[in-house]
Amino acid sequence: MERRLFIQQASLFTVTLASAKILAACSSNADNSTAAIKEINFGVLSTESQANQKPIWEPFAAAMSQEIGIPIKPFYVTQYAAVIEAMRFGKVQAAWLGGKSYIEAAKVADAEAFAQVVSADGTRGYYSHLIANKDNPIAAEAIAAGGDKYVIKNAANLTFAFNDPNSTSGFLVPSYYIFTKNNVDPKKAFKRLIFAGSHEACALAVANKQIDVATVSNEALRRLESTNPTARQKIEIIWKSPLIPSDPIVYRQDLPADIKKKLQNFFYNYKDAKVLAPFKIAGFVQAEDKNWHTIRELEIAKKIQETQSKENLSEQEKQQKIAELNQQLKKIP
Repeated sequence: MERRLFIQQASLFTVTLASAKILAACSSNADNSTAAIKEINFGVLSTESQANQKPIWEPFAAAMSQEIGIPIKPFYVTQYAAVIEAMRFGKVQAAWLGGKSYIEAAKVADAEAFAQVVSADGTRGYYSHLIANKDNPIAAEAIAAGGDKYVIKNAANLTFAFNDPNSTSGFLVPSYYIFTKNNVDPKKAFKRLIFAGSHEACALAVANKQIDVATVSNEALRRLESTNPTARQKIEIIWKSPLIPSDPIVYRQDLPADIKKKLQNFFYNYKDAKVLAPFKIAGFVQAEDKNWHTIRELEIAKKIQETQSKENLSEQEKQQKIAELNQQLKKIP
């Protein structure tokens, strides 16, 4: 418990400090005219370390810069919340987000989705996994019993890692399908629960036998095959989620129209297989906000089930809250 509290407090301090720096850097930058924009900071998801991200992102950013006619600078952060805060205060003008982080950014950071990732196999979605170390006896037991069922039944004896509270595949999806639907509170269920900070950190924690079970996306596991094949070989998938809508590419709504158009043209038409290969994707397609309504529905459904299980609310309070949440569901087209 003390370790978990320390990690959560340290994470909160990091995000708060990052927000303060972003606010200070952006407080005097209110001019978003085409002439005033000398470069674009492009937010990069915290799926793995910056050392692994830079060789992948620099060629892609260079190609984008050439097409847009403005320098594109990758903005690397260690937490999803930092990307959202950076976009909120105008430090980041565009970003590659996850579904859950996009929904939050659309609420508070003026973000608008305009493109969607297409996986290397042509699909427009990805999966959340639970993973365990192949040498850990629980791996075979979990596969035999059904990974999610095994984890719920044996949670009190397991250490568990989510990656980030704003991650779709690393938190929202497994939270809903594994825990909320089974009326289990992961904060109370496990022997120890941590937020590791990234998909890579979750995978390495399992590979190094620091954690019994962790969440990770199938895309992150594919990248790990290239960046750390030894670690990948130690990991066993014990659960696979339903398909999740693939990542959105977003920009701030107040970007000048001509820059938005150039960004659209770049992402809709970019096909350089050599540059895209490290991302394990085929390219991008046109998209709009409604593509991620599934994620909004997941979040609300999760809140409904959490409300139903709250012991500190009266039945009348529960019904009132659930009615409000159902109204939110109805408003989603």
